[in-house]
Amino acid sequence: MKNPISLPTSTVARNALVTVAVVATGAAVYWLRDILTPLAMAIFLLIMIDGVKRFIEERTPVPPHLAGAAALILVILGFFASISIVVYGAAGFFDESTGVVARIGPRLDQILIDVYRVAGVVEAPPTVSDLIGRIDVGSYLAIIARQAQGVVTGAVFVLIYLAFLLASQAGFRRKLVGMFPDRTARGEAVEVFQRVRGGVEGYLWVQTVTGALICACAWVLMRAVGLPNAEFWTFVIFVVGFIPVLGGAVAGLAPPLFALVQFETYWQAAVLLAGLQTILFISGNVIQPRMQGDNQNIDPVVVLLSLAFWGKVWGVVGMFLSTPLAVMAMAVLAEFKGSRWMAILLSGDGEPYADEEVGAKPKPKPGKGRVNPPQP
Repeated sequence: MKNPISLPTSTVARNALVTVAVVATGAAVYWLRDILTPLAMAIFLLIMIDGVKRFIEERTPVPPHLAGAAALILVILGFFASISIVVYGAAGFFDESTGVVARIGPRLDQILIDVYRVAGVVEAPPTVSDLIGRIDVGSYLAIIARQAQGVVTGAVFVLIYLAFLLASQAGFRRKLVGMFPDRTARGEAVEVFQRVRGGVEGYLWVQTVTGALICACAWVLMRAVGLPNAEFWTFVIFVVGFIPVLGGAVAGLAPPLFALVQFETYWQAAVLLAGLQTILFISGNVIQPRMQGDNQNIDPVVVLLSLAFWGKVWGVVGMFLSTPLAVMAMAVLAEFKGSRWMAILLSGDGEPYADEEVGAKPKPKPGKGRVNPPQP
């Protein structure tokens, strides 16, 4: 029997301390989720605004002192455009004559009849009214109402946090100088911040571009089969694309399911199902891997675990932020000797470093074409 590997006491103590700190941090983010969820979303929006600002400064003739205001205006306009799309889509659902709500009962009855006929069942199928009568609809409506109220309240807090974060940006450089008087330490801190920002912006860039391509193809497909509210479903597909794993399932199944209710025949739903699944397959297996590069060097198992963890802790917002938070955690953990092993486990190839900023020309790296990471 082989003797177990013995580690220096200092190494064991350091790793134990890191593990305890991670567990304590996880407990804190769960207990303080009502406070931290809108703050995390506001920080995410702040990073997005900062990226748009630098894009405007580098790619447009807008003066640099107006780039921040232009970026903020663009984000706000996008926010209100999203609201208008949602309102338009909801109005289409609840239209008294042609909306989904007006057609859902009779159409579901017909679907049940067709299913029983295909299955060879002789007895009459139950009606939708019978099935709904067995469900406590009031409790589900109450849950939906509470969720809607929570979304509105959370959006207000996000905007408040975002306003204060924008106001505090002016003093950030002075705080950085005060925290790191030594120029070398300050440079390392700035490098960590830029790596975190670059990873999040890279993820946003990849998801936005691929989401736009998916939405363009999906919109053409939905308009071709005549699906009402195609713009609403296009917006839904774009938003859920930022949620790993579950986003693809919703984007590929929700429009075909509503097509079953909207049309008298089934070929429209079949075409949508086959077409959307093909589009998502090509995007997920051909386009995204080519665009991601080092921007999302995250192990797929970590992506799934991060989705489950943050979804449990922060709900839908946690699912939306799960991958950016994993990218940020890997970038920070990789900077410290005691936690570097955790960053290696989180990474996809065992090298949790992405020294290039988003949009910069990658530096040549020996062997795998990557820069050797600095030794801690």
